[in-house]
Amino acid sequence: MSNYAVFLRGINVGGINIKMVDLKNALEDYPFTKVKTLLASGNVVLHSELGAKDVKAQFEKCLRDAFAYDAWVVVLSAQRVAELVEACPYPADDKSTHSYVTLASDTAMLDELFDAGQALGGVEQVRLGPEASAWLAPAGGTLESPFSKLSAKARYKASTTTRNLRTLIKVRDAAAAL
Repeated sequence: MSNYAVFLRGINVGGINIKMVDLKNALEDYPFTKVKTLLASGNVVLHSELGAKDVKAQFEKCLRDAFAYDAWVVVLSAQRVAELVEACPYPADDKSTHSYVTLASDTAMLDELFDAGQALGGVEQVRLGPEASAWLAPAGGTLESPFSKLSAKARYKASTTTRNLRTLIKVRDAAAAL
């Protein structure tokens, strides 16, 4: 049995609204235990005998069947989430900037996004591993930042999702406590 963190892309925005209690209830019919949702932005920690690839497939099937939308998730082991948090050189709390981590299920897409961010210029970012990169946005201007607009493009929708570093820390702590 392994502990996993599952990061949902695009829920509770753009008309796709899922209550976390409904999500937790839907997951009861799948091979997951100790399911815990965190925040309303689509963060789940759980325990499963499946490998990460199969957790992803089963989780996405649950979302499609229960909520009738084309769902994508990124699944990481609890250990990997902890490693990514530790690898991030940016502060979790800063008054002038916000630290974000973009997670990917397709490393080639993250490579492309990272390179496009480098080409934009003015974006401070660092690669944390094959499945994650961290970047900074000005406080109060995240959605208007060029990198945020770039990462929101439909091209990256099925394979990437972004979380504030503070959220990733909460997910790390919850996954470790399972």
